[in-house]
Amino acid sequence: MGRLIAIDYGTKRTGIAVTDELQIIASGLITVETKDLVTFLKEYTAVETVEKFVVGEPKQMDNTASESEIYIQKFLKVLAKEFPRIPIVRVDERFTSKMAFQTMIASGLNKKQRQNKALIDEISATLILQSYLSSNF
Repeated sequence: MGRLIAIDYGTKRTGIAVTDELQIIASGLITVETKDLVTFLKEYTAVETVEKFVVGEPKQMDNTASESEIYIQKFLKVLAKEFPRIPIVRVDERFTSKMAFQTMIASGLNKKQRQNKALIDEISATLILQSYLSSNF
């Protein structure tokens, strides 16, 4: 089995999470500048077997696409072109940023640490991946 990679896409930063090879545990991996995302994924997939990309799907409360979906759709086209053999699935990412912030509080991080947006993005990606794992087992 290969790893699953979750992507919490943002126009500036993108959080990335990954599973273990048995696809049991989701862990935060890194937050990268979005402009470097494809390069990072190429380097990562060169050394690790990746079975699937799990990309967050931002939605409004009424289930319509959020404004950032336009940028994500452009990224998805690039992702599919660069990695034609790796399937892409989408997962509703509503509330992941709020849940990430609450996770940081519960973990005992101080106020300055909780202001680290890169960490929020990484935790959000982990929550997206955990949601996917929970819904598929």
